[in-house]
Amino acid sequence: MNRPIGIIDSGVGGMTVAREVMRQLPKEEVLYLGDTLRCPYGPRPFQEVRRFTLNMIRFLTEKNIKLLVIACNTATAAVLKEVQSMLPIPVVGVIHPGARAALKITKHREIAVIGTEGTIRSQAYDMALHSIDDRVNVHSIACPEFVPLVENGMVNNQETLQVIYERLAPLRDMSIDTLILGCTHYPLLSPLIELVMGTQVTIISSGSETAREVSTILHYSNRLYTGDRAPQHRFYTTGSSEMFNRLTYEWFDQGIKYIEHIELS
Repeated sequence: MNRPIGIIDSGVGGMTVAREVMRQLPKEEVLYLGDTLRCPYGPRPFQEVRRFTLNMIRFLTEKNIKLLVIACNTATAAVLKEVQSMLPIPVVGVIHPGARAALKITKHREIAVIGTEGTIRSQAYDMALHSIDDRVNVHSIACPEFVPLVENGMVNNQETLQVIYERLAPLRDMSIDTLILGCTHYPLLSPLIELVMGTQVTIISSGSETAREVSTILHYSNRLYTGDRAPQHRFYTTGSSEMFNRLTYEWFDQGIKYIEHIELS
C-alpha cells in the first residue's frame, strides 16, 4: 500500500521512533509531526494534551496516512483508546509495546518506569504491566527535567549526568532488573542512564518496541509497500524548522530533505 506512516510527538523525542521505523521498513514513507512549540506535554492538564494531540492527528490524517503512531507517552495515555475507536486506520501507542518487552526480559518481576509527570500520573504503564502479569512490582518516577534537556540538545555532558544521577537515585537502592524509558525523548539519554543504573539493569526503549509493532501490523494487514519508489520522508514542526533540520542531520543519514514549519490551533 503506497501511503505514508504518520508519527506524532510532543517534540523531537518521537524521532527515535521514526528512525527505528525507517531502519526496519526502508521502503516506507514517514510523515512526522513534532509539536515543539508546546513541548513538553508532561506537566500540562489532560484536556490540553488531548486537544493538542487531536489537532496533530487531524493534520496528518488529512495526508492520507495508512497507520498512525502516537509516539508521545503522555499523549498515548490521554487519547489512544479514543483515537483507535475514531479512526479507520491502525493506531499504535508506545506504552503497551514497552510493557510487553519489559515483561519478557525481567527475571525477578521488579520493573521501574521513568516518564513525564503526565505519563506517571496516568499510571498507564502500571495498568499495562499488571494487565499482563499482576505479580509484577512496578516502581515509577517522574523525571520532568529530562525532556527539556533533550529538546535543548544537552544529551551528553556532566550537568546532564548529574541531573540523571540525582533523579534516579531512589531506583539505585531498589532491586529492579528492568527499566522502561517511558518517554520517547529518553533514549537520547540512554548512555548516561545506563551509566547511572549499572549493568545489572536492562534498559527498555518503548520507541524501539513500537517500531517492531508497526512492522508486524503492516505485514499482517497487507499494508506494506512493496514497490520500487524511494520514500520521500516529510517532517513537520510547530517550532523552529532550523532546529529540526540540525537534529535530523545528527540522527538520520543525510538528514531529512523536506522539513516544514506549520501552525496548529
